Amino acid sequence: MATTRAALTEHDIRMLVKGATPDERALAAHKLCRTIDRAELDDEQRALAAEILRVMAADAAELVRRALAVTLRNSPTLPADVANRLARDVESVSLPVISFSPVFSDADLAEIVRLGGPVRQMAVAKRPKLSAKVTTLLVEQGAEDVVAAVCANDNARMSETTLQRALERFAKSETVLTAVAYRSALPLSVTERLIDMVGDHVRDHILATHPLSAERTLELILGAKERATIDLVDQAGRSADAKAFAAHLASVGRLSPSLLLRALAHGHMTFFEWGVAELAGVPHHRTWLMIHDAGTLGLKAICERAGLPPRLFPALRAGVDAFHALEYDGRPGDRERFQEHMIQRFLTASPAVSREDADYLLDRADRLHEQAKAAVAAG
Repeated sequence: MATTRAALTEHDIRMLVKGATPDERALAAHKLCRTIDRAELDDEQRALAAEILRVMAADAAELVRRALAVTLRNSPTLPADVANRLARDVESVSLPVISFSPVFSDADLAEIVRLGGPVRQMAVAKRPKLSAKVTTLLVEQGAEDVVAAVCANDNARMSETTLQRALERFAKSETVLTAVAYRSALPLSVTERLIDMVGDHVRDHILATHPLSAERTLELILGAKERATIDLVDQAGRSADAKAFAAHLASVGRLSPSLLLRALAHGHMTFFEWGVAELAGVPHHRTWLMIHDAGTLGLKAICERAGLPPRLFPALRAGVDAFHALEYDGRPGDRERFQEHMIQRFLTASPAVSREDADYLLDRADRLHEQAKAAVAAG
């Protein structure tokens, strides 16, 4: 293994210390930093390298200090005292190190957040990894854009209390609320508070992505404000826990034959299965076998057990058969096209559907057709 002094040539070190121009010293700094980062160093060599880096950090030329900061921004070889000195430097020098350096402790980052100002706070907020301690401080002290940035950072650990504090501080900020809503995972309490604070588009994302309690979901669906934008059938299809959702709807008398009919016509088979199982008092695996029985007896028997009106059986049979016959086509808008075709087949084969249900399904088919066209145009 080459020694550090052999790898870091005397010429390079002299150029770093005595180079006539900042450009010459910056070039030497870049070369030395790359060598230090890649070399295998013993304790003596590591001490020498640290001293060389301290010389660079004290150079009067911003260009030299920036060469150090940029070259070693991701390196664990940068001494912590040098990293902290660079973090207090001008922004062109400090930001690369603050944004990426792995050598900062939580205490170091907390100090930067407290004293560094909004630009440095933003750099901390976007780091590849953040502890809950640092995110809590950012949410308490950061301005709106900083808090939005840390909430949008899925690699930043955020406690339930910290997320609630972000909602409290910036309850009117669409940017912050959206950033929280689009995190990959949220505590239930945050989701259920957030749902009342956001617009329709973000609310739809929350309902499709994050779990809500069955009670809260039903409250939203039945609420006057939400009735115009949240469809019970759609929520049944999107529910992450179809079993719990069906059970709760049954407990409050909302698991009606009409709802099951509409859900099946949309192709929401999983919810239909759990809904029938709930009403019939039959385990899901047995209900599944009876619904998907190639003959007519299984479906008819389970529907009778569930107390569904006999007049609906032809419509339910048509819905199950259509579900088996159709497939997603894999092109833009395939989900909407599948549901539109389900509804069309369902209606043409189901004379027993009520006028109210038929009107509802025809309206939904028209909307799905337009959504599928829009998806194709956008794709």
